Amino acid sequence: MKQLRKIKNIIEPQFVMEGAGVRLRRSISPHPTNRFDPFLLFDHFAFNDPLEGPILGFPMHPHRGIETVSYILEGSVNHRDSLGNSGTIGPGDVQWMTSGRGILHEEMPRRGSNGIINGFQLWVNLPAALKMSQPRYQEVNASTIPSVTKDGATVRVVAGEVFGAKGPVTDIAANPLYIDVTLAPGTEFVQDIPRGHTAVAYVFEGSGTFGDEPENALLVSSVKMLQFDDGDYIQVRSKPDSPVRFMLMAGAPFLEPIVPYGPFVMNTVGEIQQALLDLRNGTFAEQ
Repeated sequence: MKQLRKIKNIIEPQFVMEGAGVRLRRSISPHPTNRFDPFLLFDHFAFNDPLEGPILGFPMHPHRGIETVSYILEGSVNHRDSLGNSGTIGPGDVQWMTSGRGILHEEMPRRGSNGIINGFQLWVNLPAALKMSQPRYQEVNASTIPSVTKDGATVRVVAGEVFGAKGPVTDIAANPLYIDVTLAPGTEFVQDIPRGHTAVAYVFEGSGTFGDEPENALLVSSVKMLQFDDGDYIQVRSKPDSPVRFMLMAGAPFLEPIVPYGPFVMNTVGEIQQALLDLRNGTFAEQ
């Protein structure tokens, strides 16, 4: 018999400043306890007040040992890197970057015509065997991300499979599910998640009931990050008079020790020291 995944923890995002003065809502941050394995960080960036002034963004900086995932809802992000790549990520676009052994890159958010930028950045760990792999990108245009609707639930599938639609991001070690779910009022959504995988949901619009009725159900309003217990599926129901929207993320944990240090996440202190030495020697992103 399938087992419902119950809510284990509700996280209130905290405002932090990163880069050149970018204000973010942070729900998950890298920590040696690695309790969200394989997920390391989740940030929600939104600039909705013109009085905040120019957005300075994230000037050139290094990464090693992780994958960074940028998902833009509104506005855009201009990017360039040490490999010679450059471009713009616009509304609905996704960039899944595998930093591997090392990359230097820059991300500069820009407001859209409505004065708003809104989006997410997720960090996904790499297993020890892939931390020094060749860097690579999977840049996904909004038009290539399947959006499927069934019984009032509309799901954009970036990675994984929902309602028979497979996301365009593939060959990721954590075998992730990364989806954007919108439920019309009075809609129920059930999603299978492999037992043993970590599962979290970020509720960023409206409110919904997570769990089955009447027991094991909890009404959650935006903006919150939910961590689920183990099990086989999650169940969500929107309120009769309002929709709910959330990001759902799941992935296979690597069950390895981690040592986070700023933009690096490695398995040992020695590997962090080597990354810093490579930066000083100018060999960090050497190809």
